[in-house]
Parts: sequence; structure tokens; C-alpha cells
Amino acid sequence: MFTIDDLADRLGGYLPQDEIQQVKRAFYYAEQAHDGQRRRSGEPYVTHPLAVANILANMHMDHQSLMAAMLHDVIEDTGIGKQALGEQFGQPVAELVDGVSKLTQITFEDKAVAQAENFQKMVLAMSRDMRVIIVKLADRLHNMRTLGALRPDKKRRIARETLEIYARIASRLGINTIRVELEDLSFQALHPMRSERIKRAVASARGHRRASIRQIQDSLQKSLDDEGLKGSVVGRQKHLLSIYRKMRDQRKPFAEIMDVFGFRIITQDVDTCYRILGVVHNLYKPVPGRFKDYIAIPKANGYQSLHTTLFGAGGMPIEVQIRTREMEAMANNGIAAHWLYKAGQTEHPIAEGSHARARAWVKGLLEMQRHAGDSLEFIEHVKNDLFPDDIYVFTPKGDIRELPQGATVIDFAYNVHTDIGNRCIACRIDRHLAPLSTRLESGQTLEIITAPGAKPNPAWLNNVATAKARSAIRHALKHQQQTEAAQLGRRLLNKALSAYETSLEELPDEALDGVLRELDMADEDALLTAIGLGSRVAHVVARRLVAVPEGASQNVEPPSAREPIMISGAEGMVIKYARCCHPLPGDKVVGHLSAGKGIVVHRTKCRNLAELRRDDPEKLFALSWVDQGDEDFPVPLRLEVESRRGLVAELASVVTDADANIERIDIEERDARLSIVSLTLAVHNRGHLARIIKRLRNLSHVSKISRLGN
Repeated sequence: MFTIDDLADRLGGYLPQDEIQQVKRAFYYAEQAHDGQRRRSGEPYVTHPLAVANILANMHMDHQSLMAAMLHDVIEDTGIGKQALGEQFGQPVAELVDGVSKLTQITFEDKAVAQAENFQKMVLAMSRDMRVIIVKLADRLHNMRTLGALRPDKKRRIARETLEIYARIASRLGINTIRVELEDLSFQALHPMRSERIKRAVASARGHRRASIRQIQDSLQKSLDDEGLKGSVVGRQKHLLSIYRKMRDQRKPFAEIMDVFGFRIITQDVDTCYRILGVVHNLYKPVPGRFKDYIAIPKANGYQSLHTTLFGAGGMPIEVQIRTREMEAMANNGIAAHWLYKAGQTEHPIAEGSHARARAWVKGLLEMQRHAGDSLEFIEHVKNDLFPDDIYVFTPKGDIRELPQGATVIDFAYNVHTDIGNRCIACRIDRHLAPLSTRLESGQTLEIITAPGAKPNPAWLNNVATAKARSAIRHALKHQQQTEAAQLGRRLLNKALSAYETSLEELPDEALDGVLRELDMADEDALLTAIGLGSRVAHVVARRLVAVPEGASQNVEPPSAREPIMISGAEGMVIKYARCCHPLPGDKVVGHLSAGKGIVVHRTKCRNLAELRRDDPEKLFALSWVDQGDEDFPVPLRLEVESRRGLVAELASVVTDADANIERIDIEERDARLSIVSLTLAVHNRGHLARIIKRLRNLSHVSKISRLGN
């Protein structure tokens, strides 16, 4: 059994004796605190924190991280508090333990809100000290290694959350050794039979291909030696989950996955990396399009290496990675290399850069947290953000921006700055104008065009891939909706107050303050927003503001109170148009104040109004259109036509000539002679629709046209 003395011997390689003594003292303290507690396997509980500290020792973490690993379950599982730990071991260790102890299990299926709240706590703890997440990853790794004692359903739940969250965080922070093991252990727990079969297939393939692999490795090493280049060639194999994903995504059996094995060449400096690349390309032909230079453009987690794929003997593809020793240490330890180099009392630019990038990532998480409406929305953003970056584009000044696969121009704009994203209207990609929804490719240069009054569009949410963009758009839309709701609420309240021949501006402050207290509203804007969103009824608030007693008869409304509210069709997010009747500018319309939505506009002939008049008569009021601009409104039509060839083209031509667009078209054959065409057009107003219908009626084969809408 691994003991504290064994750990102390290992720590002697990089920690001074006084710090090792502090780690031992933390172990004995934890041993006493957990006295009598046992793991599900039956072992004394203290074996778990000792194993977690051993994992951190492999990464040469500092003595405070090791002490926190020893004590990480003390606050949660014993009666000892944070203050007592601070007095015993110092405040930094107590803060680390407190941060880790709050990180409870996270899933997205059960108890979602509570678990999302815990995830927010983790982000806050990480923002104060990045070592929190490293200790947590080591804790999770040992838990995954010892899953055997748990029930199968609990195994699967823990494995799923490990795969979805912790393995991705390890990848995002560049800690590859932990990521690979977490992924394979999760895969074994989720799919034990598939994992075992692939493991056996890999072992069998290794036996069959041993001669080929040895021959390729020897030829690579000989080529380096002949050119006088210092470098060691080592073989490697893809881990189980990586092979399984490739089989699943490419729909291939294991026998057709040729690049299960690859080679890594470790050398002394960057210049030699590129010289070795030339040697291996001269030895074996490279596969076009499979070369990636992560040295010139590192991954977001700081990973650097040259990747190339070659045609080996018999056409077998060979994956080769070329990197320096420092890059190898970074690839394995990621952000933990920051403490590895600190332990040696040296600063290293690669490790420092990785640490700075990790802190920038956590800063971005905090920004998303501020913008998110609640913890569930935040966890959704974070989950999206944990996908690896693999697209690199450039600003006009040549700065590199890293974005995930599938990112669009909008993602790039928000990546540069939130204000630029909110105000973008167009883009130039490699000096050519392109729409905001364009998906980006590596190597492109982008220039964003902005306008002072521009605002995000709700449709943008369907065209973004990054969590930062999605979070910022939702935040801006929420703010925009609240602003527009407050403006609408002011109009509705002033209209209701005109019945008492007053207005909001003329009311005494004490009357407004009294109603705000009565309704438990923070301020005037909150009250107006609630009215605009339909959560409060304007005329009820108006009666309270002018202190009309309950049950008292209301005076006859002045003409201004009976006038309809004017709408233009471009109010924004607080006026919506009913899908049941599809109102157009020029139709006679009625507004219904729907809670949380604002005003929903219906045609006066809409059958749903009868129910609304019965249930919510006080939330219905007259509307009237003002001059309308170029905004389009959808309207469905039903055409009865004679079946004939070229029908769709003829209808489309008529609609286009009338300056309208077809949003949707469906054709149903009624019989051999007659067809029913369901057509949804985008038109400006009622007059525009009338002109289109007139042109359609002039077609000889159109026998009947009906405007739909209940």
C-alpha cells in the first residue's frame, strides 16, 4: 500500500524538507479527522486524499496544493470548518480546501439547478486560484480509478459528468495526461463491452503490425541520425475513446482504422523541429491537407507541436508529431507546468503563456456568468465553451483569433469585443463583403463593419457557435427587451392615467413611491417594464396611483383615453404578431397584453379574441397602424389551381415581380386536374397583399385564392 513516507520520498526530488513536513502534517491531520470513515471499497478514507496528493506530485505541484489535496474532504465530511483549517495551515490552503469542497457532483439530467449553482461556485473559486481546478481534477481522476465499488447506475452517472465536464476542462487547460485517462475510464464505465473489444483489437493489431511499426520507427530514427539531427522517435497509440469515436463518426470497423498507431519525435529546439519535418517529408510522402503547425499558431490551451500524416509502407497512414521537450511537458501537464517550472525556481515562457491563457479563459467564464440569466443558462454556455478550438482567423492588423469549428462572423465580432459584436452590421472576409452568418475557415482575414445604432438580432442565436457570443447576444436582447418594455409600459400607463386627466410626469413623487412599495417594485423602470411585459395591468396601476377607492365608479374617459395605441410594426421585441391570424399593416387590429411577452397583435376577426374577451377583457385594447416602413410580414394564402407543368416557377415569377418573397410553398394534389397550393408570402402591408392577389387571380389556371388565418 502506498504510504505517506513513500510520497515524502517522491517529494524530496523537488520540494525542500520544511515544505514536505507541512504536507506530512496535513496528512496526519486528515487521518485523524477521517478516523473511522471508510470508502465503499472498505479501505480507510484517508487513502483517497493520499492518492490525490500522489497524482499532484506527478505534476510537481507546490506544497500548498498537496496540503489541500490531503484536506480536500475535511470541510465536507467532518465537523472541521474553514476557519480552523486556516489557523492550522494558513489562509491560502484553507481557501483551496474551501474551493474544492464546494465542488459537488455535476450532471445535466437530475437536480440541474443545484448542480449548476455548484458549478458557478467552482468558477468563482478558479478565478481566485487556478490550483482549485487542478486539485479537483486529481480528485476526480482517483474517483474514476476506484469506481468498481459503486452501483452500475452511479458509475454511469459519474462517468457521464466526467466526460462532459472534467475531461473537457482538462483538455481546455492542456493537461493531456489527465484528460486521456479520464476519457478512457469514462468510456470503460459507460460502454464496458465496447471498451474491452477495442482494447483486445488494439493488442491484436499491435502484434500483427509490430514488424511494420518497428521498421518505420527505425527508418525515422536513421534519417534523423544521417542528417545529424538530435531527436528521439517514440511510438504511440491512440487511446480507446479516440479510436471508438473515429469508428463511430466514420462508420468504419476497427480493421479499416489504419492510423491507430503513430510516432512522436522529441527534439531540443524549435529550429530542429522544422528541419525534422523536412526530413520525414522527404522519407515518406505527406498526405495533402493533413499538416498542422501548432508551433506558429498554438492551440487555445497552449499546446504546441507540428502534426503531419505520411503515406507509409503499403499505403498505411503514419501520424507524426514533432515537438521540443518543453512542448512535450506542456502537452502532458498544461497549466500545471506553470507550477512545475516554478518548483525549479525558473520562469518559462511556454508555461507562463499557458497560465495566462487559462486565466483569460476563466475571466471569460466570469463575464458569461454576469450576462447569464441564471445558473442553468450559464452551465449551457460553459458546456458549449468546452469544445476544443481548431479554427484560426486574423484581424486586419494580423492578430490571431482562435474560434471553434463552425464559428461564424458573429462569433468573431464578439471574440474581438462585446461592443463590436452588438453593433456589427456586415463584414469583409479577405476584402470581400460577406453576410454575418458566413461560417469561417482557417486563414481568413476579417474586418467587421459596425454602425452606432445597430442592435443584435434574435436570429443571430441560430448562427453562433461560441458561448461568449451566445451569452452576450442573450444579455443584449434581454436589456433591449426591458428597455422597449419600459417605453411601452410608459405609453400604456399614461393612456390609462389620461382617464383621470393626469399623466405619470404630473403625479406627485409620494404617490408613485407608495405604489412602488405596495407592489414591491424596486423603482419606476421596474414598474413600467412589468406593465410593458403584461405582468401588471396599466389601468389597475393607474387607479392606485390616483388613489381611486376599490369599487368606486370611474369617470367617463376623455377622448385621449379612448384613442387607440399607435403601432408601426417595427417596435421591436415587446410587440408580437399573432400566428393564428397573421395581422398586416392596414388590417383592423386589437392588442392583447400577454404576461411576459408584451402586446400580441390580433386581427379583429380572429376567432381567438372571443376567448380573450371572456377571460382577460381588461388586457384588450384598440390599436392603430401608423405609416409603415419596409418591414415584411408573413401571410399564408391558399390557392386552388389547375395541375400543370411549371406551376411553381410561374407563381414564383408573379410574386417576385410584385416585390414580395415566398417563405414557404407546399403543393397537394386534390385529383388529376386540381391542386391545392399553400403559400406563405412576406409582404409589406394589406395593400401590397391585395396587389399580389390581384396578379395571381389574373393567371388563367388559378380558380380560387383565400387568405388564411383561422
